[in-house]
Amino acid sequence: MWFELLIFILGVAFGYFQKGNQDLWDLLKTGLIIGVVLAVIFGLIGFFLAPGGISLAFGLAGGLAIFISVIIFVILFIIGVFIGDYIEKAMEKKPA
Repeated sequence: MWFELLIFILGVAFGYFQKGNQDLWDLLKTGLIIGVVLAVIFGLIGFFLAPGGISLAFGLAGGLAIFISVIIFVILFIIGVFIGDYIEKAMEKKPA
């Protein structure tokens, strides 16, 4: 849970400190690509390092789990970026 909270806070900080609106769709596509690459890499590692007959199931399940985890982290980051952009806009409109 702490890791998810950290990712969310980093997303808020990213959205707040980057000037202008962020391209959320581009962030999601980049996260999907990273998720696929990590899933393939760690799935192959699990496939070759797991002993005997369980290696195929372990590699596929591990790769799928990593892909889903990365997608959840990317969605949390994008929600944080959205909130950071909203805070940035609210701070700009506030008269001093």
